[in-house]
Amino acid sequence: MRVIVDTNVVLDVLLARRSFVESASRVFALVEQSRIEASLCATTVTTVDYLLTQSLSRDEGRQALRGLLDLFEIAPVNRSVIEKALQSKIEDFEDAVLEQAGRLTGAEAIITRNTKDFRKSSIKALDPTELLLALEM
Repeated sequence: MRVIVDTNVVLDVLLARRSFVESASRVFALVEQSRIEASLCATTVTTVDYLLTQSLSRDEGRQALRGLLDLFEIAPVNRSVIEKALQSKIEDFEDAVLEQAGRLTGAEAIITRNTKDFRKSSIKALDPTELLLALEM
């Protein structure tokens, strides 16, 4: 299965968010074990960098980004993705960009904790627990 992972799931792991880290870490483990193919939207990388610099040193933040690059493919955000996001039925532009970047990479699902924000998405949205259940984890 090919997926695109939303920023909130990445931050759940990197910031060890108590209520969400376990299921998000299991998603990362699936990627590491090559049980799923996963991408991050290019905008996720820049957002994560910005947020990490609020709580980590520059070197620690960059090390975390390198770890993400070792694990995930990066879904590009180009003119076509932006234009299609502007036409998307999804109201939040950032979410629409994620959807369109996912379409570009052939993602079958968006992995996010905010599935309600993707009700109008052309790609199904699953929270980490739903993905794990779908893969019988």
